[in-house]
This record gives sequence, structure tokens and C-alpha cells, in this order.
Amino acid sequence: MKKNKISKNWINKQKRDIYVRESKIQGYRSRSAFKLIEIDKKFNLFKKNIKFLDLGAAPGGWAQVASKNIKNGKILSVDIKYMDPIDNVDFLKGDFTDTKIQEKIFNYFGTRIDLLVSDVASNTTGNKNLDSFTTGNLSILAMDFASNILKKEGIFVSKIFMGSIFHEIREKAEKVFKNIKIFKPSSSRKESKENYIICKNLSN
Repeated sequence: MKKNKISKNWINKQKRDIYVRESKIQGYRSRSAFKLIEIDKKFNLFKKNIKFLDLGAAPGGWAQVASKNIKNGKILSVDIKYMDPIDNVDFLKGDFTDTKIQEKIFNYFGTRIDLLVSDVASNTTGNKNLDSFTTGNLSILAMDFASNILKKEGIFVSKIFMGSIFHEIREKAEKVFKNIKIFKPSSSRKESKENYIICKNLSN
């Protein structure tokens, strides 16, 4: 009974959510597309001819935004889940922490890239502290990968949840990048601890 009540509450919340409705109107696969649109508007992520890597891509909302904004570039989306095709976007199914998948990513681009975004999140357990920690750890792993594949002036964007691991993420980011900002898009639910870390210009 309790599970059914939670499911009904979630369905009702989705129906009331303006970004869920708007994503359907504009043809985006997820409401998260608007988060990337907001981040781009504030931090000027997208330019022509750039090489773009999208981690945790499925179902493809961020890849759709990238496809609309990047002309004559290269876009690669990676996820452990399958993602339906998107124009001008290549997809690689696999875990980005796997060295074999990382090698495939390096081979795909053939050179360092301009922009890496990660909307990766662990499966939720209901324990907010645990979810924050595990998602934060994925952000750190994505940042490690970013330091190896980004150009010197490259940009790294990652989902984080405010919690015990936030300070570790921030400290690591300050060692790897010269410019760091924390941003919560208005399209991110108010009750959520979700934020995004935006990092520019590698230190080394």
C-alpha cells in the first residue's frame, strides 16, 4: 500500500511539473534537457566544431540539446543503458569507468576534446546520504577521466548532490581546474540536493 501511495504521489508530481510538460511539447526525451540548456546559457558551453562527450547519456535529453547546438563537431554519448538514436550523435554502450570503454572513447575522438558533461547518478536507494556519496564518487571518477581527455581550455560539467562528499569533490576540482562554479538550475527540483559543478581550464 505504501509503495502504491509513493507511486501515485510521483505520478501526480510529474503531471504538475512544468518542465515535464514542456519537454513533451519540445520533443525532449527528459526534463533534464532544460538543466543543460540553463547551464549553457549561463556558462556558454556550446560552440561550433567542438568535440563533446556525454556520460550517463540515456535516455538522451542532453544529447538532443548538444545535437541542436553543435554544428560540424563530434558528439559521443556513453551509457550502460541503451539509448535510441539521435541525429548527429554517436552512441557507445558501456561503463565509462571501464578502461576498455575509455580506450574506445579516446579512439573515437582521436585527440583531446572541448567539453565533457556527466549527468551520471547512482541508482537511488532512498537513503539520501548514501545516494549523495555514491553519485559524488561517480563525479570524481568522471573528473579523473576529464583531466585525461580534455584540452587545456576544456570544460567539465557534472551532476553532484550536496552532502558529505561535496567538499572532497570541490577540493579535487580546485586541484585539477583553474575555474570552478557550483550552479543549481531552476529546472532542478527545489527539494532536490542536486547541483552541478562547472569546471574550466585544466591546471596542468
